[in-house]
Amino acid sequence: MGRRKLLANAEILTLDAADEVLHRADVGIDGATIDWIGHAPEGWSADDRVDLTGHALLPGFWNAHTHAAMVLTRSLADDLSLDRWFNERIWIAESGLTADDIYWGGLLAAAEMIRSGTVGFADHYFQTHRMAEVVEQAGLKALLAETIFSDPPAFGHDLESSLESTQRLHGMAGGRIHAALGPHSTYLCAPELLREVAEAARDSRLSVHIHVAESSAQVEASVSRYGMTPIQQLAELGVFDRPTIAAHCIAVTDDDLGILSAHDVTAVQCPRCHMKLGLGVTPVVAMDARGIRVALGTDGAGSNNNLDMLEEARLAALIHKHSTGDAEVLAGDAPLRLAGPNGAAALGFGDSGVIRAGASADLIALDLRRSHIQPIFSLVGSVLHAANSADIVHTLVDGQWLMRNRELVTLD
Repeated sequence: MGRRKLLANAEILTLDAADEVLHRADVGIDGATIDWIGHAPEGWSADDRVDLTGHALLPGFWNAHTHAAMVLTRSLADDLSLDRWFNERIWIAESGLTADDIYWGGLLAAAEMIRSGTVGFADHYFQTHRMAEVVEQAGLKALLAETIFSDPPAFGHDLESSLESTQRLHGMAGGRIHAALGPHSTYLCAPELLREVAEAARDSRLSVHIHVAESSAQVEASVSRYGMTPIQQLAELGVFDRPTIAAHCIAVTDDDLGILSAHDVTAVQCPRCHMKLGLGVTPVVAMDARGIRVALGTDGAGSNNNLDMLEEARLAALIHKHSTGDAEVLAGDAPLRLAGPNGAAALGFGDSGVIRAGASADLIALDLRRSHIQPIFSLVGSVLHAANSADIVHTLVDGQWLMRNRELVTLD
Protein backbone atom coordinates (compact mmCIF):
# COMPACT_ATOMS: atom_id res chain seq x y z
CA MET A 1 0.00 0.00 0.00
CA GLY A 2 1.28 3.46 -0.88
CA ARG A 3 2.78 5.97 1.50
CA ARG A 4 0.12 8.62 1.16
CA LYS A 5 -3.32 8.39 2.78
CA LEU A 6 -6.20 10.85 2.64
CA LEU A 7 -8.70 10.83 5.52
CA ALA A 8 -11.55 12.90 4.12
CA ASN A 9 -14.57 14.79 5.48
CA ALA A 10 -13.90 14.08 9.17
CA GLU A 11 -15.01 15.88 12.32
CA ILE A 12 -11.56 16.52 13.79
CA LEU A 13 -10.61 16.95 17.44
CA THR A 14 -7.03 18.16 17.01
CA LEU A 15 -6.21 18.45 20.75
CA ASP A 16 -3.77 21.16 19.70
CA ALA A 17 -2.84 24.14 21.85
CA ALA A 18 -5.72 26.19 20.41
CA ASP A 19 -8.37 23.50 21.08
CA GLU A 20 -9.15 23.59 17.37
CA VAL A 21 -12.11 21.54 16.14
CA LEU A 22 -12.51 21.16 12.37
CA HIS A 23 -15.70 20.15 10.58
CA ARG A 24 -15.78 18.09 7.39
CA ALA A 25 -12.04 18.56 7.05
CA ASP A 26 -9.33 16.38 5.57
CA VAL A 27 -6.04 15.04 6.86
CA GLY A 28 -3.19 14.06 4.56
CA ILE A 29 -0.68 11.48 5.74
CA ASP A 30 2.69 10.92 4.08
CA GLY A 31 4.43 7.86 5.46
CA ALA A 32 4.46 8.03 9.26
CA THR A 33 3.63 11.73 9.50
CA ILE A 34 0.66 14.04 9.15
CA ASP A 35 1.51 16.12 6.10
CA TRP A 36 -1.33 18.65 6.30
CA ILE A 37 -4.81 19.21 7.74
CA GLY A 38 -7.79 21.07 6.33
CA HIS A 39 -7.52 21.09 2.54
CA ALA A 40 -5.00 19.37 0.31
CA PRO A 41 -2.22 21.45 -1.23
CA GLU A 42 -2.45 21.79 -4.99
CA GLY A 43 -1.10 18.72 -6.73
CA TRP A 44 -1.17 16.51 -3.63
CA SER A 45 -2.58 13.05 -4.35
CA ALA A 46 -3.19 10.00 -2.18
CA ASP A 47 -2.62 6.31 -2.73
CA ASP A 48 -5.36 5.40 -0.25
CA ARG A 49 -8.49 7.48 0.41
CA VAL A 50 -11.01 6.89 3.22
CA ASP A 51 -14.23 8.89 3.46
CA LEU A 52 -14.84 9.73 7.13
CA THR A 53 -18.15 11.51 6.72
CA GLY A 54 -20.00 11.10 10.01
CA HIS A 55 -16.84 10.11 11.88
CA ALA A 56 -14.69 11.82 14.49
CA LEU A 57 -10.96 11.79 13.92
CA LEU A 58 -8.75 12.30 16.97
CA PRO A 59 -5.31 11.40 18.30
CA GLY A 60 -5.06 7.82 19.53
CA PHE A 61 -4.96 7.01 23.22
CA TRP A 62 -1.82 6.43 25.30
CA ASN A 63 -2.11 4.01 28.24
CA ALA A 64 0.50 5.42 30.62
CA HIS A 65 0.45 2.57 33.14
CA THR A 66 -0.48 -1.03 32.53
CA HIS A 67 0.64 -4.63 32.87
CA ALA A 68 -0.48 -5.88 29.47
CA ALA A 69 -0.13 -9.64 29.89
CA MET A 70 -2.13 -9.42 33.11
CA VAL A 71 -5.16 -9.90 30.87
CA LEU A 72 -4.50 -13.56 31.74
CA THR A 73 -5.73 -12.79 35.28
CA ARG A 74 -8.85 -10.92 34.21
CA SER A 75 -11.58 -11.36 36.90
CA LEU A 76 -9.34 -13.69 38.90
CA ALA A 77 -9.29 -11.39 41.92
CA ASP A 78 -12.46 -9.33 41.99
CA ASP A 79 -13.89 -7.66 45.10
CA LEU A 80 -10.73 -7.94 47.22
CA SER A 81 -8.74 -5.33 49.13
CA LEU A 82 -5.33 -4.47 47.67
CA ASP A 83 -3.44 -6.64 50.17
CA ARG A 84 -5.71 -9.64 49.57
CA TRP A 85 -5.63 -8.98 45.83
CA PHE A 86 -1.83 -9.26 45.87
CA ASN A 87 -1.29 -12.00 48.41
CA GLU A 88 -4.22 -14.35 47.82
CA ARG A 89 -4.44 -14.24 44.04
CA ILE A 90 -2.08 -12.17 41.91
CA TRP A 91 1.36 -13.06 43.30
CA ILE A 92 0.33 -16.72 43.18
CA ALA A 93 -0.89 -16.52 39.59
CA GLU A 94 2.15 -14.57 38.43
CA SER A 95 4.55 -17.05 40.01
CA GLY A 96 3.54 -19.54 37.32
CA LEU A 97 3.88 -17.23 34.32
CA THR A 98 6.32 -18.27 31.58
CA ALA A 99 7.88 -16.18 28.84
CA ASP A 100 5.41 -17.73 26.41
CA ASP A 101 2.54 -16.69 28.67
CA ILE A 102 3.76 -13.11 28.50
CA TYR A 103 3.86 -13.29 24.71
CA TRP A 104 0.38 -14.76 24.25
CA GLY A 105 -1.11 -12.60 26.98
CA GLY A 106 0.56 -9.62 25.34
CA LEU A 107 -0.98 -10.45 21.98
CA LEU A 108 -4.42 -10.68 23.56
CA ALA A 109 -3.84 -7.31 25.22
CA ALA A 110 -2.57 -5.77 21.98
CA ALA A 111 -5.72 -6.84 20.14
CA GLU A 112 -7.87 -5.29 22.87
CA MET A 113 -5.86 -2.08 22.88
CA ILE A 114 -5.96 -1.63 19.11
CA ARG A 115 -9.71 -2.26 19.01
CA SER A 116 -10.27 0.34 21.74
CA GLY A 117 -8.10 3.02 20.15
CA THR A 118 -4.84 2.76 22.08
CA VAL A 119 -1.77 3.52 19.98
CA GLY A 120 0.89 3.31 22.70
CA PHE A 121 1.27 1.94 26.21
CA ALA A 122 3.67 1.92 29.17
CA ASP A 123 4.08 -1.69 30.23
CA HIS A 124 5.54 -2.51 33.65
CA TYR A 125 5.83 -6.29 33.85
CA PHE A 126 8.04 -9.29 33.18
CA GLN A 127 9.96 -10.84 30.25
CA THR A 128 9.98 -7.59 28.28
CA HIS A 129 11.85 -9.22 25.38
CA ARG A 130 8.67 -11.20 24.65
CA MET A 131 6.53 -8.09 24.99
CA ALA A 132 8.84 -6.38 22.52
CA GLU A 133 7.98 -9.12 20.02
CA VAL A 134 4.32 -8.30 20.52
CA VAL A 135 4.88 -4.58 19.94
CA GLU A 136 6.92 -5.30 16.81
CA GLN A 137 4.21 -7.58 15.43
CA ALA A 138 1.20 -5.48 16.41
CA GLY A 139 2.58 -2.17 15.16
CA LEU A 140 1.93 -0.34 18.44
CA LYS A 141 4.29 2.00 20.29
CA ALA A 142 5.41 1.23 23.84
CA LEU A 143 7.57 2.13 26.79
CA LEU A 144 8.65 -1.21 28.25
CA ALA A 145 9.92 -1.61 31.81
CA GLU A 146 10.83 -4.87 33.54
CA THR A 147 9.65 -5.03 37.13
CA ILE A 148 12.62 -4.91 39.51
CA PHE A 149 12.52 -6.16 43.11
CA SER A 150 15.04 -6.15 45.94
CA ASP A 151 14.39 -9.86 46.45
CA PRO A 152 13.24 -10.99 43.02
CA PRO A 153 10.73 -13.83 42.98
CA ALA A 154 11.11 -16.49 40.33
CA PHE A 155 9.17 -14.35 37.87
CA GLY A 156 10.88 -11.04 38.72
CA HIS A 157 14.13 -9.31 37.78
CA ASP A 158 17.12 -7.74 39.48
CA LEU A 159 18.68 -4.48 38.41
CA GLU A 160 21.67 -5.96 36.57
CA SER A 161 19.66 -8.20 34.25
CA SER A 162 16.97 -5.58 33.77
CA LEU A 163 19.45 -2.86 32.85
CA GLU A 164 21.00 -5.06 30.17
CA SER A 165 17.59 -5.89 28.71
CA THR A 166 16.43 -2.29 28.86
CA GLN A 167 19.45 -0.99 26.99
CA ARG A 168 19.02 -3.66 24.34
CA LEU A 169 15.31 -2.94 23.76
CA HIS A 170 15.45 0.86 23.64
CA GLY A 171 14.90 2.04 20.05
CA MET A 172 13.75 -1.31 18.64
CA ALA A 173 10.90 -1.66 16.13
CA GLY A 174 12.11 1.33 14.17
CA GLY A 175 11.96 3.52 17.26
CA ARG A 176 8.46 2.44 18.27
CA ILE A 177 9.87 0.84 21.43
CA HIS A 178 11.26 2.94 24.25
CA ALA A 179 12.53 1.30 27.42
CA ALA A 180 12.69 2.36 31.06
CA LEU A 181 13.88 0.99 34.37
CA GLY A 182 10.97 -0.39 36.40
CA PRO A 183 11.53 -0.69 40.15
CA HIS A 184 8.26 -1.95 41.57
CA SER A 185 7.79 0.49 44.46
CA THR A 186 9.36 1.89 47.60
CA TYR A 187 7.79 -0.92 49.63
CA LEU A 188 9.29 -3.76 47.54
CA CYS A 189 12.59 -2.08 46.67
CA ALA A 190 15.07 -1.19 49.41
CA PRO A 191 16.53 2.33 49.47
CA GLU A 192 19.92 0.96 48.39
CA LEU A 193 18.38 -0.56 45.27
CA LEU A 194 16.44 2.59 44.44
CA ARG A 195 19.62 4.65 44.71
CA GLU A 196 21.31 2.20 42.31
CA VAL A 197 18.35 2.48 39.94
CA ALA A 198 18.66 6.26 40.03
CA GLU A 199 22.38 6.06 39.23
CA ALA A 200 21.82 3.55 36.42
CA ALA A 201 19.06 5.68 34.92
CA ARG A 202 21.26 8.76 35.06
CA ASP A 203 24.30 7.04 33.56
CA SER A 204 22.28 5.33 30.81
CA ARG A 205 19.94 8.29 30.23
CA LEU A 206 16.88 6.14 30.83
CA SER A 207 13.54 7.04 32.34
CA VAL A 208 11.93 5.29 35.32
CA HIS A 209 8.47 3.75 35.78
CA ILE A 210 7.38 2.97 39.36
CA HIS A 211 4.29 2.53 41.56
CA VAL A 212 3.96 5.41 44.04
CA ALA A 213 1.66 6.15 47.00
CA GLU A 214 -1.08 3.70 46.04
CA SER A 215 -2.75 3.85 49.44
CA SER A 216 -2.71 5.67 52.75
CA ALA A 217 -1.49 2.49 54.46
CA GLN A 218 1.59 2.39 52.22
CA VAL A 219 2.41 6.02 52.96
CA GLU A 220 1.93 5.56 56.71
CA ALA A 221 4.25 2.55 56.63
CA SER A 222 6.87 4.55 54.73
CA VAL A 223 6.74 7.42 57.21
CA SER A 224 6.98 4.98 60.11
CA ARG A 225 9.95 3.12 58.63
CA TYR A 226 11.90 5.86 56.85
CA GLY A 227 10.56 9.09 58.31
CA MET A 228 9.37 10.29 54.91
CA THR A 229 6.67 9.67 52.32
CA PRO A 230 7.43 7.55 49.24
CA ILE A 231 7.62 10.69 47.09
CA GLN A 232 10.03 12.37 49.51
CA GLN A 233 12.14 9.21 49.55
CA LEU A 234 12.27 8.88 45.76
CA ALA A 235 13.34 12.51 45.45
CA GLU A 236 16.05 12.12 48.10
CA LEU A 237 17.41 8.96 46.47
CA GLY A 238 17.67 10.69 43.09
CA VAL A 239 15.04 8.64 41.24
CA PHE A 240 13.21 11.79 40.15
CA ASP A 241 16.37 13.23 38.63
CA ARG A 242 15.36 11.34 35.47
CA PRO A 243 11.95 11.53 33.73
CA THR A 244 9.64 9.32 35.78
CA ILE A 245 6.21 7.80 35.40
CA ALA A 246 4.74 7.65 38.91
CA ALA A 247 1.74 5.36 38.80
CA HIS A 248 -1.22 6.12 41.11
CA CYS A 249 -0.03 8.98 43.40
CA ILE A 250 -3.23 8.77 45.42
CA ALA A 251 -2.12 9.37 49.02
CA VAL A 252 -0.02 12.49 48.52
CA THR A 253 0.68 15.50 50.72
CA ASP A 254 1.04 19.14 49.75
CA ASP A 255 4.80 18.76 50.17
CA ASP A 256 4.67 15.77 47.83
CA LEU A 257 2.95 17.89 45.20
CA GLY A 258 5.70 20.47 45.52
CA ILE A 259 8.31 17.78 44.88
CA LEU A 260 6.47 16.41 41.85
CA SER A 261 6.08 19.88 40.37
CA ALA A 262 9.83 20.50 40.71
CA HIS A 263 10.75 17.38 38.72
CA ASP A 264 9.96 15.79 35.36
CA VAL A 265 7.44 13.38 36.85
CA THR A 266 4.16 12.30 35.28
CA ALA A 267 1.53 11.14 37.75
CA VAL A 268 -0.75 8.48 36.30
CA GLN A 269 -4.32 8.09 37.43
CA CYS A 270 -6.06 4.75 36.81
CA PRO A 271 -9.65 5.67 37.69
CA ARG A 272 -11.42 2.34 37.22
CA CYS A 273 -8.74 0.37 39.08
CA HIS A 274 -8.68 2.93 41.91
CA MET A 275 -12.44 2.76 42.34
CA LYS A 276 -12.58 -1.02 42.07
CA LEU A 277 -9.91 -1.54 44.73
CA GLY A 278 -11.27 1.27 46.93
CA LEU A 279 -7.95 3.11 46.90
CA GLY A 280 -9.06 6.72 46.61
CA VAL A 281 -8.63 9.46 44.03
CA THR A 282 -5.47 10.82 42.46
CA PRO A 283 -5.78 14.61 43.06
CA VAL A 284 -5.63 15.55 39.39
CA VAL A 285 -7.18 19.00 39.86
CA ALA A 286 -4.62 19.97 42.51
CA MET A 287 -1.81 18.52 40.42
CA ASP A 288 -2.87 20.47 37.36
CA ALA A 289 -2.91 23.66 39.43
CA ARG A 290 0.72 22.96 40.39
CA GLY A 291 1.77 22.33 36.79
CA ILE A 292 2.25 18.57 37.29
CA ARG A 293 1.67 16.51 34.15
CA VAL A 294 -1.03 13.89 34.67
CA ALA A 295 -1.76 11.02 32.31
CA LEU A 296 -4.18 8.11 32.44
CA GLY A 297 -3.68 4.36 32.59
CA THR A 298 -5.80 1.28 32.94
CA ASP A 299 -3.42 -0.61 35.23
CA GLY A 300 -3.61 -4.35 34.51
CA ALA A 301 -6.79 -6.18 33.57
CA GLY A 302 -6.43 -8.14 36.79
CA SER A 303 -7.60 -5.03 38.65
CA ASN A 304 -9.62 -3.14 36.07
CA ASN A 305 -10.78 -5.48 34.24
CA ASN A 306 -10.21 -4.06 30.75
CA LEU A 307 -7.79 -1.90 28.78
CA ASP A 308 -10.33 0.65 27.55
CA MET A 309 -8.79 4.14 27.58
CA LEU A 310 -11.92 5.94 26.41
CA GLU A 311 -13.64 4.59 29.51
CA GLU A 312 -10.72 5.77 31.66
CA ALA A 313 -11.00 9.29 30.22
CA ARG A 314 -14.73 9.39 30.96
CA LEU A 315 -14.24 8.03 34.48
CA ALA A 316 -11.44 10.53 35.14
CA ALA A 317 -13.92 13.32 34.49
CA LEU A 318 -16.74 11.75 36.48
CA ILE A 319 -14.73 10.72 39.55
CA HIS A 320 -13.42 14.28 40.00
CA LYS A 321 -16.77 15.92 39.47
CA HIS A 322 -18.21 13.51 42.04
CA SER A 323 -15.40 13.67 44.61
CA THR A 324 -15.07 17.48 44.52
CA GLY A 325 -18.77 18.22 44.19
CA ASP A 326 -17.87 20.53 41.31
CA ALA A 327 -19.37 19.67 37.92
CA GLU A 328 -17.06 22.15 36.19
CA VAL A 329 -13.73 20.44 36.92
CA LEU A 330 -11.95 18.46 34.19
CA ALA A 331 -14.27 20.10 31.69
CA GLY A 332 -14.23 19.96 27.90
CA ASP A 333 -11.44 17.99 26.28
CA ALA A 334 -9.23 17.92 29.40
CA PRO A 335 -9.81 14.17 30.02
CA LEU A 336 -8.97 13.40 26.38
CA ARG A 337 -5.72 15.33 26.80
CA LEU A 338 -4.86 13.20 29.84
CA ALA A 339 -5.47 10.09 27.72
CA GLY A 340 -3.71 11.45 24.64
CA PRO A 341 -0.94 14.06 24.45
CA ASN A 342 -0.04 13.87 28.15
CA GLY A 343 0.45 10.12 27.91
CA ALA A 344 2.43 10.42 24.69
CA ALA A 345 4.78 12.93 26.33
CA ALA A 346 5.18 10.72 29.41
CA LEU A 347 6.28 7.78 27.25
CA GLY A 348 8.75 9.91 25.33
CA PHE A 349 6.71 10.22 22.12
CA GLY A 350 6.24 13.97 22.21
CA ASP A 351 5.55 14.17 18.47
CA SER A 352 2.29 12.26 18.97
CA GLY A 353 -1.02 12.99 20.71
CA VAL A 354 -2.08 15.89 18.46
CA ILE A 355 -3.40 16.36 14.94
CA ARG A 356 -1.20 18.93 13.22
CA ALA A 357 1.21 19.02 10.33
CA GLY A 358 4.45 17.27 11.23
CA ALA A 359 3.01 15.14 14.05
CA SER A 360 3.12 11.38 14.03
CA ALA A 361 0.07 9.87 12.34
CA ASP A 362 -1.14 7.97 15.42
CA LEU A 363 -4.86 8.40 14.89
CA ILE A 364 -8.25 6.84 15.53
CA ALA A 365 -11.61 7.31 13.82
CA LEU A 366 -14.89 6.89 15.66
CA ASP A 367 -18.30 6.37 14.03
CA LEU A 368 -20.63 9.15 15.19
CA ARG A 369 -23.68 7.83 13.36
CA ARG A 370 -24.65 5.39 16.12
CA SER A 371 -28.01 5.92 17.80
CA HIS A 372 -26.48 6.26 21.28
CA ILE A 373 -24.36 9.21 20.08
CA GLN A 374 -26.97 11.21 18.18
CA PRO A 375 -27.84 14.07 18.20
CA ILE A 376 -24.52 15.87 18.47
CA PHE A 377 -24.41 19.29 20.11
CA SER A 378 -20.79 19.02 21.28
CA LEU A 379 -18.26 16.88 19.45
CA VAL A 380 -16.07 16.64 22.57
CA GLY A 381 -19.02 15.73 24.78
CA SER A 382 -20.35 13.18 22.33
CA VAL A 383 -16.99 11.41 22.07
CA LEU A 384 -16.23 11.52 25.78
CA HIS A 385 -19.62 10.93 27.37
CA ALA A 386 -21.76 9.15 24.74
CA ALA A 387 -19.45 7.05 22.57
CA ASN A 388 -17.77 3.81 23.60
CA SER A 389 -14.72 1.98 22.33
CA ALA A 390 -16.79 -0.30 20.08
CA ASP A 391 -17.55 2.82 18.02
CA ILE A 392 -13.87 3.11 17.04
CA VAL A 393 -13.53 1.78 13.49
CA HIS A 394 -9.97 2.70 12.45
CA THR A 395 -6.64 2.77 14.29
CA LEU A 396 -3.40 3.96 12.70
CA VAL A 397 0.13 4.14 14.12
CA ASP A 398 2.85 5.91 12.17
CA GLY A 399 0.37 6.12 9.31
CA GLN A 400 -0.08 2.35 9.11
CA TRP A 401 -3.41 0.61 9.57
CA LEU A 402 -3.57 -1.50 12.72
CA MET A 403 -7.36 -1.73 12.43
CA ARG A 404 -9.50 -0.82 9.45
CA ASN A 405 -13.28 -1.04 9.48
CA ARG A 406 -13.10 -2.88 12.83
CA GLU A 407 -10.86 -5.58 11.30
CA LEU A 408 -7.41 -6.08 12.81
CA VAL A 409 -4.74 -5.67 10.14
CA THR A 410 -1.49 -6.58 11.92
CA LEU A 411 -2.83 -9.31 14.20
CA ASP A 412 -4.86 -12.41 13.42
